[in-house]
Amino acid sequence: MKYVLVIGDGIADEPVAQLGGETPLEAVDCGNLNRLAGGRLGTCQTVPAGVAPGSDTAILSIFGYDPRTCYTGRSALEAAGMGVMLAPGETSLRVNLCAIEGETFDDARILSHNGGSIEGEEAVTLMEDLIADPRFAALAAPIGFTIHVTPTFRHTGVIDAAHEPDRAGMHFTEPHNVLGSAIACCLPRGVLGAELTALMRVSYEVLRDHPINRARVAAGKLPANCIWPWGPGSAMSLTPFETLYHKRGSAISAVPLVWGIAGLCGVDTPRVPGATAELETNYEGKVDAVLRALSEGADFACVHVEAPDECAHAGDVEGKCEAIRRLDSRVVGPLLERLGAVDPDFRILILSDHPTLLSTRGHDGHAVPFAIYDSRTPGTPVKFDEAHARATGDHLAEGPMLLRALFEQ
Repeated sequence: MKYVLVIGDGIADEPVAQLGGETPLEAVDCGNLNRLAGGRLGTCQTVPAGVAPGSDTAILSIFGYDPRTCYTGRSALEAAGMGVMLAPGETSLRVNLCAIEGETFDDARILSHNGGSIEGEEAVTLMEDLIADPRFAALAAPIGFTIHVTPTFRHTGVIDAAHEPDRAGMHFTEPHNVLGSAIACCLPRGVLGAELTALMRVSYEVLRDHPINRARVAAGKLPANCIWPWGPGSAMSLTPFETLYHKRGSAISAVPLVWGIAGLCGVDTPRVPGATAELETNYEGKVDAVLRALSEGADFACVHVEAPDECAHAGDVEGKCEAIRRLDSRVVGPLLERLGAVDPDFRILILSDHPTLLSTRGHDGHAVPFAIYDSRTPGTPVKFDEAHARATGDHLAEGPMLLRALFEQ
């Protein structure tokens, strides 16, 4: 028996006026998702009450870990995903490259949490030029702050142990939850708030007229002109996945967060060339990676698709709908067609890690729809959406129940 977990990041939503009062899942026609729903269909509370909703807390929960006891901060997971293992006393920070707009830093508002989807050499060059700027370096050194650069908008900052701050006294705002807002009310507060805000201010001064950003604006793109630190964390440890489930696993994603969670619990994290967190990604390569892992001895494979979440953060209704269609046609469909060649007996779990609302462009903590398909008892297709899932009355009270249900433990 082979097992596959498909996470459509943020596919769950609330009714949207532009879709005639339907959610994106209700509005799209997705026959492969409906085939999965012909098995077991229900809802699950992936994010525990009182815990901030996000892919970090939700995916930890889905993998079987209680974020109320193991979670030490999102950036610690992303650091691990990028191979940055924190030493005792070190503090990690997620550092986004964002797009802000204003006559000055003080009157600016945030337009994009991902710098207009910046990636590749543009992202690397902007960050390396910022780090090399003497003004930035002079502010970073006194607090022991260094940045590990990636070819995306997501970067990892580390405050060394010699300057270990009181993390409980640090207060940040997640940039993807305040899109369109004035940044003045969203800046870091508390411990190191003034120092990190000063670094943000200098980043805007360095990057706003950078040649890369001038070219992006000329091409009709948003500039990646300001860093945004958030999500402080410390070293995290997780019980091995094989100890929990007696299964060998592999996780296929394009985002460091998923790599970090998987890596910390001993699940393989193969990289797929051309895979991104955007609508344009290597869907076929991800499917191939799932099948390769299962063919080479893994019992379980997770494939994570970030695009629906990113489209929702951008307020892009049609983009989110298209991301769901592509998840259906280019991930779920091929898996249904090809898994039988690896093992005729297989089970697939599909779900949204958390809702991402087009109305707010932010995360939500309500229960999400899930479906478990068994190749031996496929059932009759049913619409996979929030309403049909709720109507079954099948509700799992916590995320760790999901994989136990998939594995029938």
